[in-house]
Amino acid sequence: MQLARIDQLLTGRAVPFHRPGSSSAIAKAPVAGPLRAGAFGLAGDEQGDLRVHGGLDKAIHHYPFEHYRRWQERLGPLALLEAPGAFGENISTQGLDETSLCLGDVLRCGDAVLQVTQSRQPCWKLNERFGVRDMAVQVQHSGMTGWYYRVLEPGELQAGQVLRLADRPHPDWPLARIIELLYQRTQDFDALARLGELPLVPAWRRLVERRLGSRQVEDWSHRLYGIAGGDPSRR
Repeated sequence: MQLARIDQLLTGRAVPFHRPGSSSAIAKAPVAGPLRAGAFGLAGDEQGDLRVHGGLDKAIHHYPFEHYRRWQERLGPLALLEAPGAFGENISTQGLDETSLCLGDVLRCGDAVLQVTQSRQPCWKLNERFGVRDMAVQVQHSGMTGWYYRVLEPGELQAGQVLRLADRPHPDWPLARIIELLYQRTQDFDALARLGELPLVPAWRRLVERRLGSRQVEDWSHRLYGIAGGDPSRR
């Protein structure tokens, strides 16, 4: 089943970021020609903080280009939104989004095989990149997060290739449902317990187990603003 065609592949190098001591490779640029997709991502691509970015379960980041129009409607004309790469994505497509992919979906593209591992959990670096105080919060609550792949079988990817659905082990769990459960319906513990029955990445496994155990929603402020305790502009 054909899902979409790759419009652009993008990579970036880790460079010093806005805050002292931080680095980021969120600024991605298109690359012509094929790129090798290996266990840790695309050849030539980097991550600024390997504690929370990259790795086997976040090897490749995919962000739908049609979301850009919706962001332009929200934020107005921004140079960042004129071309793919604003959200740190490695793959840009049209016609595929968080409602049409499920957790665990296996996609074949050329000789590479990718698996959907999780939606993106946006962090404070989006605030700095866009110059919008609560950009990470907006991304989280809009559902326009993008998602990550692990690479099951290495291979070459390039613009123009078709992404095809090879397997869908969890058809009842589109990414949009999970995003809503994690960030909107945060007290739906029955649904959360069902989510916990799936083969989740370790970070999501810990999140689900903590929330079920405490019956409280975790503090997002450090991830969303880079500090503990909430929005720094309200202090």
